[in-house]
Amino acid sequence: MEATIEQLSDYERERGKPMPTLNHSIVQGNLTFALQLHYRTKYTFLPEINLTMPERPDTVPDIAIYPKLQVDFLHDVTSMTQMPLTVIEIVSPSKSNDDILAKFERYFLAGVQSCWLVLPSFKAISVYSAIGKYQFFTDDTTLTDPVTGIELPLNDIFA
Repeated sequence: MEATIEQLSDYERERGKPMPTLNHSIVQGNLTFALQLHYRTKYTFLPEINLTMPERPDTVPDIAIYPKLQVDFLHDVTSMTQMPLTVIEIVSPSKSNDDILAKFERYFLAGVQSCWLVLPSFKAISVYSAIGKYQFFTDDTTLTDPVTGIELPLNDIFA
């Protein structure tokens, strides 16, 4: 059963997504760390950045992957208008896979080239290159994203 607007927390209303859980936070931290450790010279990894979508509402992926960005600390950005190469969404207990796949459809239509669906309870990640086209990786395999060339052993993510 979906929560009504009145039942949502300020966090959920502001970001349009459920409040993260402990497992969600651990996996998001592990993913960000592993990606930064191995690919920080090639890509910029932005957790919880607002994306200005061509059709409203805007959205906030758990992690957005961009080609290496130049940082300008004098001129900050509150919402990215350029779409990332890849978005990563971590399933929370209150969010259905259907909700996330609908979000993926919006991402692909906006120009995102790959989407990762992270399933903490299964210790697995699906890497989508289009709706209905994905590779499924489990905790003892190495994830490969053909769009970015990123390879990550999932044992590092679900540790």
